Amino acid sequence: MDAFTYINGELYAEHVPVRRLAEEHGTPLYVYSRTAMQAQYRALADALSAVEPLVCYSVKANSNRAVIRTFLDLGAGLDIVSGGELFRALRAGADPATIVFAGVGKTRDEIRYALRENIRCFTVESEPEAQRIAACAAELGTVGRIAFRVNPDVDPQTHQYISTGKKENKFGLDLARAERAYAAAAELAGLEIVGLHMHIGSQILSPAPFADALAKIAGLCSRLRERHPTFDTLDIGGGLGIRYRPDETALDPRVYAESVVPRLRELGLRVILEPGRSMVGNAGILVTRVQYVKEGPAKKFLVVDAGMSELIRPSLYQAHHDIVPVVATDSVVHGDLVGPICESGDFFAAERDLPAVGEDDLLAVRSAGAYGYAMASTYNSRPLPAEVMVDDGRARAISRRGTWEDLVRWEEEAAGRLDRQEGG
Repeated sequence: MDAFTYINGELYAEHVPVRRLAEEHGTPLYVYSRTAMQAQYRALADALSAVEPLVCYSVKANSNRAVIRTFLDLGAGLDIVSGGELFRALRAGADPATIVFAGVGKTRDEIRYALRENIRCFTVESEPEAQRIAACAAELGTVGRIAFRVNPDVDPQTHQYISTGKKENKFGLDLARAERAYAAAAELAGLEIVGLHMHIGSQILSPAPFADALAKIAGLCSRLRERHPTFDTLDIGGGLGIRYRPDETALDPRVYAESVVPRLRELGLRVILEPGRSMVGNAGILVTRVQYVKEGPAKKFLVVDAGMSELIRPSLYQAHHDIVPVVATDSVVHGDLVGPICESGDFFAAERDLPAVGEDDLLAVRSAGAYGYAMASTYNSRPLPAEVMVDDGRARAISRRGTWEDLVRWEEEAAGRLDRQEGG
């Protein structure tokens, strides 16, 4: 569903005027649709119902507690990649038994924290990590449940920065090495081998790479199941693509299911799925206000109050986001939409036809619900933006706007401690 539509020439979030939200909460402002998130989750869960997956929402896509709570209320588990995300998950009310912990650089403190909370399992990226989990588990007198991340060397046909399943990527182990890693892990006290994990990349628009990856790991899964009595789970990651460009078509959950469900049934394992972007990407927009219209010698620059500090994807990935006016206009100008950050790479759109708007007008950057606020920073000493959740005509703030005081609070506290120490 599209939660952001025009009514009488004005952009609405569900049944709430975006202009009103900008007036009440200021800009830059993230606006999310809870209804759209719920619809995306249900569509995916329904499409895969034949294999009864545990759908673990990928917290890194958007880690706001209200967003996490939205998926928990639907019966989701969570996919995390840090101790901080585990903390957020538990604060949101997640059951540790439905949490899987991925990531290539888990620290000892993070591992101990997860073991104490008794999470479902760790996704293990390397043999040294398995050894570290075993040592931490022995230290705590418990058991760490693990699933090695296997790299099936499949081209996901996506941007190189979000491709994770090829042999040159830093993630996971190749098939032959993974088999040896499982054998070695079975000899370590404190570990329980529960499954296999794979994740080939993000923003994938075709079901073919997923089917290819499953075909490649099928034999290994069968052998592991024979050798390890506790091996019963296959985590197939996430990566379903969404529509960013007008000429793109999102990967329909039903089309995805048609490719993967037959193979999953053949394997006969419990299934975990880790969607992130597809759950929240198109359920959010970034609202920004025009500060200046600058006439250059070759084109116009629309300068807005949001920048790469609020949404870094265009600068980092050359990502495309549709730019739409909050008050509709058919007029366009050719140029760049840029932010206030002192970097040449601070742009949302370059050499594009943009809405013909003027100073103080509002624009919305679409498809900003995933990897927007989650990757935001305070670069150039800019406070973090606010976030608002709309749910069936009601809007509520789910994070306050940062302040200049926030920017220096930790420095001033540290300075105060130092002064007290030096003063004796």
